[in-house]
Amino acid sequence: MKSLRVVFLGTPEFAKTSLEAIHHSHHEVVGVVTVADKASGRGQKINQSPVKIFAVENNIPVFQPEKLRNPDFLEELRKLDADVFVVVAFRMMPKVLFEMPRMGTFNLHASLLPDYRGAAPINYAVINGEEKTGATTFFINEKIDEGNILLQEELSILPDENAGSLHDRLMEMGAKLVVKTLDGLAENTITEKPQPQVEQPKNAYKIFKEDTRIDWSRKSKEVHQFILGMSPYPAAFTTLKIGEEEKGLKIFGGKFEVSNHDKVAGTLDISKSEFKIYTQDGIYYPLELQLEGKKRMNIKDFLNGFRSFDEIKMA
Repeated sequence: MKSLRVVFLGTPEFAKTSLEAIHHSHHEVVGVVTVADKASGRGQKINQSPVKIFAVENNIPVFQPEKLRNPDFLEELRKLDADVFVVVAFRMMPKVLFEMPRMGTFNLHASLLPDYRGAAPINYAVINGEEKTGATTFFINEKIDEGNILLQEELSILPDENAGSLHDRLMEMGAKLVVKTLDGLAENTITEKPQPQVEQPKNAYKIFKEDTRIDWSRKSKEVHQFILGMSPYPAAFTTLKIGEEEKGLKIFGGKFEVSNHDKVAGTLDISKSEFKIYTQDGIYYPLELQLEGKKRMNIKDFLNGFRSFDEIKMA
């Protein structure tokens, strides 16, 4: 089978798994482009991306340009004479970059395009209670996630699965799909297809802090899916009032029941033995949570941390 010369562009763990799969295939990774190292945390420790760490360990040349249009960077990339660029969890690319290789540039996206274009496809598939999702490889063009499809594979979403678990399964499946796509391009056995025209495709916009606030006025099932879809990252939250102090409370998982009640949605009952929050049509029971300034814990340890529950309310 013909071997392709590949430049890989990506940053997080999700991307590293695909890079690793290409590296262990018969294709050759001739260069890696990733984000610049940055200082973070209290000690301002310099952090390298998972993609860079893997590339350095395996003696693959690494490029970390601040600007993707930098002429020196583009010239260095041209010298690598790559057949194809592969993009997984990277940033927007200028035309001068994605049109450089002779076979083009393809991207791995964690959804069944055209649905869930955007930055957070895994989160929104869970939030919306989908029963299946998948991964798509497609040629990059000037529109976000709208290029011609190369390969697509479905994956069932498990009952009560959270975004973290689905992320890990799609990461493994996506890596195999990337290699399969390279094989198909090398042997000329893939026919690219335009994405189906859908009047209202489901979107997966970038998630900001305020988007993670739980709306208790929704139905129990919707609240449950929202919490699963935000777990473990970026994490759904609500606000408690403890005495005069307001504190954020992240909820990572729980269970719910649909039942009639006469309580206002968003009010809570809390005692040594249980913590329940009323929704539009029932009750939600948080089981994994983290109070601002504390570590993540199960409900039993959380409730044991309080001497009195009289002053705890929803803010």
